[in-house]
Amino acid sequence: MKKSTFYPAMLLWLLWQLTCCKPASPQQTTSAGRPEVGATGKKGMVVSAHPEASRIGLEILRKGGNAYDAAVATGFALAVAYPVAGNIGGGGFLVYRTQNGETGTLDYREKAPAAATRNMYLDDQGNVVAGASTLGHLAVGVPGAVAGMVAMHQKLGRLPWAQVVQPAIDLAQKGVVLTQREARLLNNAQEELIKANKFTPHLVKSTPWQQGDILPLQELARTLERIRDKGEAGFYEGETADLLVREMRRGGGIMTHQDLKEYKAVWRQPITGTYRGYKVISMPPPSSGGVALLQLLNMVEPYDLRSWGWQAPNTVHVMVEAQRRVYADRATYLGDPDFFKVPASELLKPDYLKQRMASMKMEQATPSSAVLAGVLLAKESDQTTHYSVVDQWGNAASITTTLNGNYGSGVVVEGAGFLLNNEMDDFSAKPGVPNMFGLIGGEANAIAPGKRMLSSMTPTILEKDGQLFMIVGTPGGSTIITSVFQTILNVIDHGMGMQQAVSAPRFHHQWLPDRIEPEAAALSEQVRSELQSRGHKLQNRGNYGAVEGILKRPNGTWEGGADPRGDDTALGY
Repeated sequence: MKKSTFYPAMLLWLLWQLTCCKPASPQQTTSAGRPEVGATGKKGMVVSAHPEASRIGLEILRKGGNAYDAAVATGFALAVAYPVAGNIGGGGFLVYRTQNGETGTLDYREKAPAAATRNMYLDDQGNVVAGASTLGHLAVGVPGAVAGMVAMHQKLGRLPWAQVVQPAIDLAQKGVVLTQREARLLNNAQEELIKANKFTPHLVKSTPWQQGDILPLQELARTLERIRDKGEAGFYEGETADLLVREMRRGGGIMTHQDLKEYKAVWRQPITGTYRGYKVISMPPPSSGGVALLQLLNMVEPYDLRSWGWQAPNTVHVMVEAQRRVYADRATYLGDPDFFKVPASELLKPDYLKQRMASMKMEQATPSSAVLAGVLLAKESDQTTHYSVVDQWGNAASITTTLNGNYGSGVVVEGAGFLLNNEMDDFSAKPGVPNMFGLIGGEANAIAPGKRMLSSMTPTILEKDGQLFMIVGTPGGSTIITSVFQTILNVIDHGMGMQQAVSAPRFHHQWLPDRIEPEAAALSEQVRSELQSRGHKLQNRGNYGAVEGILKRPNGTWEGGADPRGDDTALGY
């Protein structure tokens, strides 16, 4: 290059680096008017799917609670304020890192009742009965959320139990003011809520719900009081358990008092690995998330994604090729480790991952039919919720919980005021039968009494140079893994701040169906055309996921990124 053209070109390159690949200043906003830098705080941060839940979590931090006190308070607040996915009738996963670097995970995923059978959703001809595993009492797994909150607090909490539960009780007694989005979701669910219940629950209204309406939650407040006063026994025994089992009997469910009494949350060792020098700490089976995430990161690590650019043709191509291979592996090898030998370490061996990518050609898409065809697992709904917390000491919590579908099974426990999950649908109802997403059931995830159904939930924590760097996770069913994957790449490879990284438009590929599914704003027309010329099929989808992240900034403060796709809120101090 001639000297006369070198300096202007160099200047343009530096300008591009500053504007496109570095965290924006607080004054910069997206085209939708949202700030590109999220909430910041020197001491602590809470990011959740609802402003009231984030507010309650932050109040606990301000009162001297640690990240786990705030996580419990936020979790119960979501059960009150965010009925579409927040819950005490579902379950979830915790990934934690304490201030001294200790890491671990807590599995409080739902379990199949003891009376569950492999073919419980099949008719006499062996066909899947439509809706049996998704709507109503038979779809419900034994809830783990309360056991998980209790176990987390007992091991990691700092403040008294009653103090961290009380704010959710106060919120329930006052009633929750509906946002526009929540009113719309409730209106869309009215028909199913009526069909799923034998009485008229508080979520059903004779006229459409409106923004500003108040949800009456007195029964839920009393249920939470029993949990406040008696801990785990306040849910799995006594009045709440009686109400829950009575509800099961009323609607043909199979959960019993014994199922509730025997439920236990399980502490597990995290799945760990590295990506470009960062340590990645994530959830082990029965989540597929941690294994799949580390497979994806290690598969793309040899490629210079940063030089290619964000959502450039080569970048997207390599990411998609990794995704189709990982989802094929997920189908065959992952399940509940208490029932099925999960070869997690083998799936993460460098030689294995290198061999998996050896068939990739940069100029041509690999047909999914040519990728090892295991059998994919049962459908997972997009409706889950995630929250991330960090405190003044550097303790971190990354938590994803779920009811599975919108409002779970639709079943409200009469007299107790809370919704029950439909997690039984996350099992394989019948091997070889595709669900509404085109995913096929697999042997590793077959129904069995007491078994935990497989999940894609991927709560994750990253370290940089031995220090806490990022806390991240999202809802989104089968898209959870690819959403967390892209968010991490957005930060590490593409230099984005936390808010930029969670706001950025996303795309998804899950092996089958064999297509890239971008959000409308993802992938420019030029990139789409180039990908199609390589043999990729594309089909737009609506917005998905709601990533909640916290990032350590170079100046030592925290930046919270709350996904603009919902009512998500980041609050720091």
